[in-house]
Amino acid sequence: MSVTPLEPAALYRHCDPAQLALETTADLDVRDGLIAQDRAIQAVRFGIGIHHEGYNLFALGPSGTGKYALIHSALKERAKEEAVPPDWCYVFNFDDAHRPRALRLPPGKGAELKRDMEQLVEDLHRAIQGVFESDEYRTRTQALEEELEERQEQAMGEIRELAKEKDVILLQTPTGFTLAPVRDGKPLGPNEFHALSDEERARIEEDINSLQAEMRKALHQMPLWKKRSDERIGALNREMAAAATQSLVEALCETYGDLPAVVVYLRQVQEDVVENFRQFLPESDKQPPMLGIWIPPNSDGPPWHQRYRINVLLGHDKNGGAPVIYADLPAHHQLVGRIEHRAHLGALETDFTMIRAGALHQANGGYLIVDALKLLMQPFAWETLKRLLQAGEIRIESLAQITSLISTLSLEPEPIPLDVKVVMLGERHIYYLLCELDPEFSELFKVAVDFEDQLMRGPESHLVYARFIASEVRRAGLRHFDRGAVARVIEHSARLADDNERLTSHMRSIGDLVRESDYWAGADGCKTVGAAHVQEAIDAKIARADRISRRLREETTRGTILIETDGARVGQVNGLAVMSLGGFAFGHPSRITARVRLGKGELIDIEREVKLGGPIHSKGVLILQGFIAGRYALDHPLSLSASLVFEQSYGSIEGDSASSAELYALLSALADLPISQSLAVTGSVNQLGEVQAIGGVNEKIEGFFDTCAARGPVEGQGVLIPVSNVKHLMLRADVREAVAQGRFAVYPIASIDEGIEILTGTPAGERAADGGFPEGSVNARVEARLIGFSERLRALHARDGETRPSERAEP
Repeated sequence: MSVTPLEPAALYRHCDPAQLALETTADLDVRDGLIAQDRAIQAVRFGIGIHHEGYNLFALGPSGTGKYALIHSALKERAKEEAVPPDWCYVFNFDDAHRPRALRLPPGKGAELKRDMEQLVEDLHRAIQGVFESDEYRTRTQALEEELEERQEQAMGEIRELAKEKDVILLQTPTGFTLAPVRDGKPLGPNEFHALSDEERARIEEDINSLQAEMRKALHQMPLWKKRSDERIGALNREMAAAATQSLVEALCETYGDLPAVVVYLRQVQEDVVENFRQFLPESDKQPPMLGIWIPPNSDGPPWHQRYRINVLLGHDKNGGAPVIYADLPAHHQLVGRIEHRAHLGALETDFTMIRAGALHQANGGYLIVDALKLLMQPFAWETLKRLLQAGEIRIESLAQITSLISTLSLEPEPIPLDVKVVMLGERHIYYLLCELDPEFSELFKVAVDFEDQLMRGPESHLVYARFIASEVRRAGLRHFDRGAVARVIEHSARLADDNERLTSHMRSIGDLVRESDYWAGADGCKTVGAAHVQEAIDAKIARADRISRRLREETTRGTILIETDGARVGQVNGLAVMSLGGFAFGHPSRITARVRLGKGELIDIEREVKLGGPIHSKGVLILQGFIAGRYALDHPLSLSASLVFEQSYGSIEGDSASSAELYALLSALADLPISQSLAVTGSVNQLGEVQAIGGVNEKIEGFFDTCAARGPVEGQGVLIPVSNVKHLMLRADVREAVAQGRFAVYPIASIDEGIEILTGTPAGERAADGGFPEGSVNARVEARLIGFSERLRALHARDGETRPSERAEP
């Protein structure tokens, strides 16, 4: 069997600029520049169209594929057709100040109510002060006060007249009232009183005692008269305050007559104003002096009238459609809102005006977009979001309250009904982990929006790419791309997709390439971006990131890393691996060696023995053992002891892409046939000897090419790849040129037999009808070696049995 090296045309799929219907991207009519994701769009339309509990969306796919742009565009388009959600306000709860009430208002009414209440407070100040400074109020209060005074004077007058009849006078002293006997209109002194006869003194004392009893009755009645007078003045004050507020509040009630909750609130405001009318009076009139001394009120803290303010938690334009909100920092308080505090007299205090909205309030009645990873990294944020979606209401709670870290008295705002469609954006592994580990996740996010990693390559996708480039150019104000530059971007997209039949959907990388190409066009002083500028941007990006790959090639050239690119060796082959560092991937050859000897059928993977080999790599080595045991010396026990190792490998090794190379080294050692070191190998193998596809084929080929080129002109080297990887080839221009000149070759391999023939130059050989392989073939030499091992092992066992001393019986 013979394998023909690939032609240069098979190593790269060009994009013909002539097939692009444009001269430059300025000729394209760009709408949104989004890459088509038909399946994802259908899922989004379904998710936002179904209005049932739990049908939230999770957009899964690699970062940079345009998930946010596509989701946001689709939601914005749908939101325009939907009704504007209501405004929400928090107001003072006159029944319980620690539980602010929530008012639902039509769109735009929240700001209007706030302005109207501010104006009402100003009008109440003027109206109440005017009423209590009016002549009518003064006259009526003066009449009540005079009535009280007259009644008190009348009572004391009656006592004076009664005392006069009994020759007793009523005197007013600094300490109160007192009674004293009189003679000839003058009070008697102590000496004069004692000079009276005993009968006279007894009579006067009896009269004074009876008058004192009457006076005590009058004095006991006076506080009751004062209380009734104060009640009548209080009723008058309430009457006057009600008269001042009635017309103002009634006017607002008529304005908001179609909103019963607002009318109820305005009635409560009216009652509170009437009860606390003194708060609207000048400072000197708010409270009576204490002991004749005026004590000014404490001016610290919020003013009294703040209780009549409206805290517009959420307001909307009347014609804005439903909201579409992206929560860039989905922490707990950013989602549900927060209650702020102010410092007052060494303590923290708060009120309903310091309640602030969160992202869920802003998106209520519309759509909330949130990044899954950011959400899961915030303490309690994921659990909070689930709880609110399940409860269907937004309850503002601080983390300190939830975790019981503090026990201070705080506000408990009335919950607001929640009606929102949540769209989470995340990588696929996050979605699958949530599905597996959180039972509630599947109940709340029933719509999966799965974004494609790649697009089918063809004229339609080429046009989509051209439009995307045009949109990036116009959005960022860049130079326009000519058709050659667009074609080069498309070719590079296929390289990023590792498939010449596909294009990558990672539009962030393409956008970066567009901007970097514009920079190099500007550095060259060109007005448009050409293919050369795109290539310059690609090369410059590689040059910025390839320090490690250059260093490895240098150490290989200096002989520090032992890699041979010419000659032939038994049991030694050049395997190819890909390293990825910081988003830059490059290929590098590794020396793989195999040693064999007589044994008990053991195939030792040194990497696995020292725990440097991953499970997939170990699986590949065990497959080799199955291949050897199932193909050769079927009538003999496998009497082989072999070891495989990646030479000068000091890190972990994972993957099975080197399993074919390991098998070639093992076959070479068994057949005692040298392998050409000018060739490198990649590809996995199964137990049937079929070579299977691997990843990073372009980087692996170019890595070996660069290693060869670093030692001098490339001449006669090549790489063996799985035939199933041919469709993935998008090799660099210098590699393709070397292939065209016959200095480098890429061999598509379908089986181990094809590969071993190329590596050793010896036919592999197929098993004939008689059960044997052709003499001199690789397979024949391998089988003969294995049979020889088995016979030698049998002979050793027989010899050991003949020479073993007989056991002596115990006496």
